[in-house]
Amino acid sequence: MFNKILIANRGEIACRVIKTAKKMGIETVAVYSDADAQALHVQMADEAIHIGPPAANQSYIVIDKIMEAVKKSGAQAVHPGYGFLSENSKFAEALAAAGVAFVGPPVGAIEKMGDKITSKKIAQEAGVSTVPGYMGLIADADEAVKISNEVGYPVMLKASAGGGGKGMRIAWNDEEAREGFQSSKNEAANSFGDDRIFIEKFVTQPRHIEIQVLCDSHGNGIYLGERECSIQRRNQKVVEEAPSPFLDEATRKAMGEQSVALAQAVGYTSAGTVEFIVDGDKNFYFLEMNTRLQVEHPVTELITGVDLVEQMIRVANGEKLTITQDDVKLTGWAIENRLYAEDPYRGFLPSIGRLTRYRPPMEIAAGPLLDNDKWQGDAPSGDMAVRNDTGVYEGGEISMYYDPMIAKLCTWAPTRAEAIERMRVALDSFEVEGIGHNLPFLSAVMDHPIFVEGNMTTAFIEEQYPDGFDGVDLPEADLRRIAAATAACTASARSAGRACRAVWITTNARSALHGMLRCKATRLTWISKRTPRGRPLRSTTVQRCASRAIGRRATSWQK
Repeated sequence: MFNKILIANRGEIACRVIKTAKKMGIETVAVYSDADAQALHVQMADEAIHIGPPAANQSYIVIDKIMEAVKKSGAQAVHPGYGFLSENSKFAEALAAAGVAFVGPPVGAIEKMGDKITSKKIAQEAGVSTVPGYMGLIADADEAVKISNEVGYPVMLKASAGGGGKGMRIAWNDEEAREGFQSSKNEAANSFGDDRIFIEKFVTQPRHIEIQVLCDSHGNGIYLGERECSIQRRNQKVVEEAPSPFLDEATRKAMGEQSVALAQAVGYTSAGTVEFIVDGDKNFYFLEMNTRLQVEHPVTELITGVDLVEQMIRVANGEKLTITQDDVKLTGWAIENRLYAEDPYRGFLPSIGRLTRYRPPMEIAAGPLLDNDKWQGDAPSGDMAVRNDTGVYEGGEISMYYDPMIAKLCTWAPTRAEAIERMRVALDSFEVEGIGHNLPFLSAVMDHPIFVEGNMTTAFIEEQYPDGFDGVDLPEADLRRIAAATAACTASARSAGRACRAVWITTNARSALHGMLRCKATRLTWISKRTPRGRPLRSTTVQRCASRAIGRRATSWQK
């Protein structure tokens, strides 16, 4: 086994890899830019090496600088995390030339799956179901219109080298196809340096469901169930869960077997993800393969008990998989909410600044990961799990240079309903101040009937919040419960012999409470005067009802 691993990344994913490496007894090396000198991943690693200025194109994605850090540290392997150089074949080649293991797939697999046109052709040859479309080079907008008519509207125009929703347009007619071709081509050239565009049928009522695969270099390959990723904003995932509330066992098996077949067709090793679009009749079509660890991998770990980072490291070390397909059991339900430094009340504009308050909910270990002794970190055990993968801390800075994701809050429970409820409680108790964030929006999604019923599509946010997000109005019944809790809390504080100002509910309660709840603060906590025993007296009912119902656009009422 390796003695030392360098993590060529930052933020929560670097911290995540460090946790597993330490549990395996492997020393870790962090790299950092000027902006990350005090970052959490730097503090967690056994050693850290400076690689340049804040901008990623001068530090984290400069192959020569990472290679210098590898040489300086004496690391025997490099884990790329996700983003940055994780799917860069030239980086994998440079490591191989230096005799350093890349904790990821072979160069050939990265190259073949990294190009959407090539990957779709390979998928078709491997017997994987693909969306009808045209994979050849498209000369101009006129040809794009002609092909769109042949495929049949609506169509999706996509960048061959794309990712993260860039270079994608939906066209419902000739005019939109013409305009979409040129705008996709321009965006692709600017974002990826590759302006090739292909066209495929746009699946209506689509759900985004992906399969986690794991392969070794000895010909073994398995799939570890699926992840439902349909809650997206501008093609970026916001909420993920595993398993999907939509799939049946037969569809899951078919998708899983096709995913493994595709991985083995390109000689894939390590963890990877095959993404599909699934229509309302459970027909599924290949989208792409991500040749790296996915952001949302924790939900798979929580329901299978498999530490994917550990498996990636072992595969990179040349070990055989010790897990067979028959060993893979999906137990319970897991949900992940991505906490972003984005203000939902201002069109999800990125927010930067100091985290003056950062208090995640307490982590609780439970489920298959605990049963298999694969839980990362120290946490008390319980019946339902709470996990928070993060790379920040109170007092730290949210920089303008990197992705605005602050944390990935996950819950696990025996059933989907319990996992949702546990997530609601976790979101309610998550305290963030100093920056704008999307906690209010996440709470609103967890309470939305369409999500609760499991009937969402990738158009969920667009359809349910067409004019953006501006909080959620409290129903009359919730207002009455808040009023009752207010009175109870006031009476309790008085009975404890402490003076406090009462909040009286009048005939104007509705407008008054809405005014209080819709103030521009970041958290809702009912705090009364301290009781004689010195404990703060809180009303959980007030906190939960108001916070969940209005999507957390509220803050402290102090007595």
